[in-house]
Amino acid sequence: MRDDLTWPVWSRERQQRIEHRLECLLPRVEGPTARLAQAMRHATLGGGKRVRPLLAYAAGEFADANPALVDAPAAAVELVHAYSLVHDDLPCMDDDALRRGKPTCHVAFGEATALLAGDALQTLAFAVLGDAPLRESAKACAVLAHASGADGMAGGQAIDLSAVGRALTLNELETMHRLKTGALIEAAVALGALCGRPLDERESHALRDFAAAAGLAFQVVDDVLDVEGSSASLGKTAGKDAASNKPTYVALLGLDGAKRHAQSLRSQALASLQPFGTRARRLVELADWITLRTH
Repeated sequence: MRDDLTWPVWSRERQQRIEHRLECLLPRVEGPTARLAQAMRHATLGGGKRVRPLLAYAAGEFADANPALVDAPAAAVELVHAYSLVHDDLPCMDDDALRRGKPTCHVAFGEATALLAGDALQTLAFAVLGDAPLRESAKACAVLAHASGADGMAGGQAIDLSAVGRALTLNELETMHRLKTGALIEAAVALGALCGRPLDERESHALRDFAAAAGLAFQVVDDVLDVEGSSASLGKTAGKDAASNKPTYVALLGLDGAKRHAQSLRSQALASLQPFGTRARRLVELADWITLRTH
């Protein structure tokens, strides 16, 4: 495992690696389900930061895992993320027309096909994870299922929908985002670590603390960029949260307050890894990238 790569080189190599893996896993555009396959590929390939796969690979390195073993969990968590974006963009949810610089799946293929594409991406994720030669494949599937369901991403989206037009406290807002965004980020870290040597309690606790802080930091920065960024730079509709009267960190804390909160969460994430030095290098670099990104 090479540790001499700079962050830009390492991250680009891992992004290319997961792109190739996803390309191989997604169904071919042929036969009677060609349109469904095309929609799945449209929603998954050729865009996105791949934050969750990068976190899985970084946690795998922390646990001395062979990157080849991390490929399946990294792909599975990205497939779940892709499915969630397809469904979140539907008219019955956030009703958005732009995602990753392209028309959203339902705009390009119609609502019915988009709904089926999201369903198929979700089930493919669990097929990929279940077929992987992992030491604890059943546990891995349970981790991803828990992060995706009512106690995770789906539950967070339900809270988000019910909170439109209401003012939330900081605790309520963080509860929502720990589920909607943070749960899948935490799962990516946990799944990557499961691919390596068993971790002791201290290491496991540190990774959980890191992932919880990094997951919230990601969302706070997203809220800031929704105000400061453009649709061209973000690849999605800028200003959508404010226009929809959705609760955000910027609405609650103000722009400067949200930025300070993101830096505080970054500090928490880094502090959790401090005892491990260079072993946690990639996770540290990810925490910086998540918090300092501009898109």
